[in-house]
Amino acid sequence: MRLAFLPRPGVRAARLDALDPVRLDDASRATAHMAASLLLAYPDDETLAAAAQVRTAVTGLPTSVRDRLDGLAALLLDGDQRALQADYVATFDLRRRCSMYLSYYAAGDTRRRGAALVRFVEAYRAAGFETTGTELPDYLPTVLELSACGGPDGARIAGALLDAHRDGIEVLRSALAALGSPWAAGIEAVCLTLAPVDAATAERVADLVAAGPPTETVGLDGYGAAGPGGRDLPWT
Repeated sequence: MRLAFLPRPGVRAARLDALDPVRLDDASRATAHMAASLLLAYPDDETLAAAAQVRTAVTGLPTSVRDRLDGLAALLLDGDQRALQADYVATFDLRRRCSMYLSYYAAGDTRRRGAALVRFVEAYRAAGFETTGTELPDYLPTVLELSACGGPDGARIAGALLDAHRDGIEVLRSALAALGSPWAAGIEAVCLTLAPVDAATAERVADLVAAGPPTETVGLDGYGAAGPGGRDLPWT
């Protein structure tokens, strides 16, 4: 199971109003999460091949979720692959607000990040899965894949991980919207499948948008490339 140029200057994220969640049964949520997992990955040949299948798979989803996923899949299929790949790197690798690594928003570049990653690994093991090591364990598409393919236990555990890091997901959604990024639609689709944002989470989102995560440059030995959490980049 696969559990797997420069940023535009002067664009700052504003906290968006929360999206109203839609009603989904377990099968529909699994379909939405698998589709988002595939579409939010780096746009290589495998991702583009999956995008064609996604367009068929999401036809039965609620309109607000379906349209976002189908629209992103269509854009990936119709776009220039090299341009998409350059845009993906500039967005997700060179912008701290657009990190796909969920624990980064809460732990930032601190020693707490390592402990947070261990908790993700333990969560996967509790669901009966092992990560492949090609991505850090808190990579959002990996968590979504666990939700979709991990059976009832995997869905429950992945749901808990997503809920626990909802503030980071909302910061990511806000940042992508500010950039006018096509991948914003994929994150919006995910947010529509989650529980409503409560007041405490909304307050944490506001704090993160304003100040960013804690910083304390450290290595993440044993977890592969550090991603945005290991780079000295501005919180923009």
